[in-house]
Amino acid sequence: DVQLVESGGGSVQAGGSLRLSCAASGYTYTRSCMGWFRQAPGKGREGVASIGSDGSTTYAESVKGRFTISRDNAKSTLYQQMNSLKPEDTAMYYCAADELNHGLAWRGYTYWSQGTQVTVS
Repeated sequence: DVQLVESGGGSVQAGGSLRLSCAASGYTYTRSCMGWFRQAPGKGREGVASIGSDGSTTYAESVKGRFTISRDNAKSTLYQQMNSLKPEDTAMYYCAADELNHGLAWRGYTYWSQGTQVTVS
């Protein structure tokens, strides 16, 4: 079975940093596109960052220059370093995976993590 297990969420003051991790198993990680998505209360799910199997990255305008997505293929783990956090970054964050590169289009992703809460005050 495919599993995506997140860790690293929490509460932080504005201007602070957090790093999210997403450990993958049960599929060929190195050939997959991975992404980070978030959903705030009362809002729709939105794409934050994605990384293709070739390492190419895409970011939402709202996080460019503050968030960095990366992957460690040897550990089958996806990361997101989040710096200069703002209250509007508060949301449930999910990682997702798919064989095809869907960029920030969340509807294209097949596999999803359980989500981790990030709260910025």
